[in-house]
Amino acid sequence: MARVTLIALVEDDLALRDALADLLEVSDYPCRTFEGSESFLAAHAPGRFDCLITDLNLIGASGLQLLERLKTLEPALPVIVISAQTDPSVRRRVLQAGALAYLTKPLNDQVLLRHLAAALGRGAPAA
Repeated sequence: MARVTLIALVEDDLALRDALADLLEVSDYPCRTFEGSESFLAAHAPGRFDCLITDLNLIGASGLQLLERLKTLEPALPVIVISAQTDPSVRRRVLQAGALAYLTKPLNDQVLLRHLAAALGRGAPAA
């Protein structure tokens, strides 16, 4: 029996976390949600999750700090970072730190799903 894909979603805004979780679930991407980096790291084990979607600005450790930590714990885990920040230098820093994608809010659902499919080897990312 094949292992089910599991997405980790770290977002401190409850309404957005619930909306994104609903989007993932109806798109056949089971997910587990976390309100912050610390709760995600407490549940993390190499190989448990197939992709991480995280907000950049979180209470406690930021999404960038989480990304940097994961690059030592599980370097192959694809990470998609979402943020309201449109500053090109922030985007550059996140991508240089190893994020697969940096998507700005408000999120386009289809763009997020295309990047997620690419992260999981199921298609090409959006242009």
